[in-house]
Amino acid sequence: MIPAPTPANELQRLAALLRLKLLDSTTEASFDALTRCLARGLSAPVALISLVDEKRQWFMCRVGLEARETPRDVSFCGHAICGTEPLVVPDALSDPRFFDNPLVVGPSNVRAYLGAPLITREGLVLGTLCAIDTKPHAWTPEDIAFARDLAIAAACLVDARAFKSELGESFEAMASLCRPRGVSLAA
Repeated sequence: MIPAPTPANELQRLAALLRLKLLDSTTEASFDALTRCLARGLSAPVALISLVDEKRQWFMCRVGLEARETPRDVSFCGHAICGTEPLVVPDALSDPRFFDNPLVVGPSNVRAYLGAPLITREGLVLGTLCAIDTKPHAWTPEDIAFARDLAIAAACLVDARAFKSELGESFEAMASLCRPRGVSLAA
């Protein structure tokens, strides 16, 4: 197994994950829908939105998998966040990075992986939208484009969520500036 390298912008990436408050959040229907769409569209038994922090990959959404997280050092997504193009692994047993990975040779039985990076408007890769198969899977160019398009949609949802949060904080700050001292807006 070849461990994933650390992205050059790791500190900024991790700071963004914390700022966005996505880790360990509750599921959201829009993200769940994209994950289900990927699983159905690629006929993959497993689809995930995986966010990669310092020590783990945490599954924000998941189809076909009970686990909520796995260690980063064995994750496929840890490799995928090092670039901006989808990571395509048609057969993990024949890939030198993964052939002896515990997720491949263990009970998870990962054989094929297609992970499209979730890239924020700042250009930071937070994780992936990925599909996993328990048998080798010859991902087609159309499959890869489909995963990439859904990952772009997921990243747009992340950015919209961040914008909504920033807007809310800005509104509260503005409201506090306009409010006379000692006056509460609560009913």
